Amino acid sequence: MPDEAGFLLRVKLLRIKHDALTSARRLERPLTDHRFVVPLPPRPADLEQRTAALTAALAERILVLDGATGTALQGFTLTAADFGGPELEGCNENLCATRPDVVDAVHERYLRAGCDVVETNTFGGTPLVLAEYGLADRAFELNAAAARIARAACARHDALDGAGPRHFVCGSMGPTTKAISVTGGITFGELEEHFRVQALGLMAGGADYLLLETCQDTRNIKAGLIGIERAGAEAGWRLPVAVSATIEPTGTMLGGQDAEALAVALLHADLLYLGLN
Repeated sequence: MPDEAGFLLRVKLLRIKHDALTSARRLERPLTDHRFVVPLPPRPADLEQRTAALTAALAERILVLDGATGTALQGFTLTAADFGGPELEGCNENLCATRPDVVDAVHERYLRAGCDVVETNTFGGTPLVLAEYGLADRAFELNAAAARIARAACARHDALDGAGPRHFVCGSMGPTTKAISVTGGITFGELEEHFRVQALGLMAGGADYLLLETCQDTRNIKAGLIGIERAGAEAGWRLPVAVSATIEPTGTMLGGQDAEALAVALLHADLLYLGLN
């Protein structure tokens, strides 16, 4: 007999895929085969210093990454006006433009609590996700703004310590709302392009490294890594890259791969680290 847990997982995935495909047939897909024209960020003058400080810190001690940005934002009394209007309510990424003080306050609280690394407010910062709010063409701008806010917060705390770079900016790159192996409705090339745009924005704003996080599908990860690689090739410089995957109670990601299969699939990638969340 087939493994019961595995059978139930397959049923769950088939239901998710069916629901997603049904929704996709009802909705217009505005971003198919679209390539975004965005600026290429210049190489930061202190890139080597910051990267060396980051890798040295990881070798010396355990670095504390901050907590969930979205949860922290819920601790503020925000109205539709704070997000830019009723049609943008819930778009946390747009707060980087409309309420940068609130985003900065989130970073400040985590840094005061002792975090070494803060994530940018860009979990849903790909053009793909921002398109749900009509903000796809502002993806580069919002990602750059988010990284600048986090960079400034880290700089304040580095100045207080007076010991050089000790606080670092992690460019958050969430899983998007599509998974090639689970939901469908997206191609590998399309995902690659969305991640490329987000990576360029985070690079422009001053991120120290990029994190593909809460990953649930190895194919999405590979598209993200190639998109980041393209961004670096176009800009002429690169940032370190890390990956963090999400394992379900079944012992696998939603895409069906367990932690060992994921690690093997990413052996070729030069990652800063591979983690789970």
